Amino acid sequence: MRIIEGRNPVIEALRSDADIDTILINKDAAQGSLNKIIELAKEKNILVKNVDKALLDRLSENKRHQGVIAEAMEYEYKDIDDIFEYAKAKNEMPFIVILDEVTDVHNLGSIIRSAECLGAHGLIIPKGRAARINGVAAKSSAGAIEYLPVCRVTNISRTLDLLKERGLWIYGADMEGDRYIYDEKYDVPVGLVIGSEGSGI
Repeated sequence: MRIIEGRNPVIEALRSDADIDTILINKDAAQGSLNKIIELAKEKNILVKNVDKALLDRLSENKRHQGVIAEAMEYEYKDIDDIFEYAKAKNEMPFIVILDEVTDVHNLGSIIRSAECLGAHGLIIPKGRAARINGVAAKSSAGAIEYLPVCRVTNISRTLDLLKERGLWIYGADMEGDRYIYDEKYDVPVGLVIGSEGSGI
């Protein structure tokens, strides 16, 4: 079972048709956006339970649940083909972000959020020595994880070769670089590699 916590991440999960089993709401919390969550859950026939804050505190992975936790099925990683299909469905050239040993789940979530805002069609992460999708990453992504396909691969180097064979130009992000990613005009299919927190690419 995957935990999605926080009001905005839960709302985005509901809007994206994530496979949610139950929504737990602090019975003493100020309603506000919780009313929107309850309304969306009713539309989708998802069980809503009013619970004590202590239960939410125990279940919470990042201790910032804001009075609501959704219990969803484990994250289903996608295939590389799914990312290409997503780009094709949008009639856009593929833009894929590849992470090289990013180990912090908060950073993973933030990168997912930024990649989705940049218009990326998917994210590729390695199976070993790297952060994986969990409740903290989902919370840090502010709900973007429910829209951006994420793929896990065994070997990043081989995957980059495969992406090149499929027409992508591979770029690398560098902390010492003199241009910002937002300033670049990508007029070819792109794979953008982002390195680890310590050693980079």
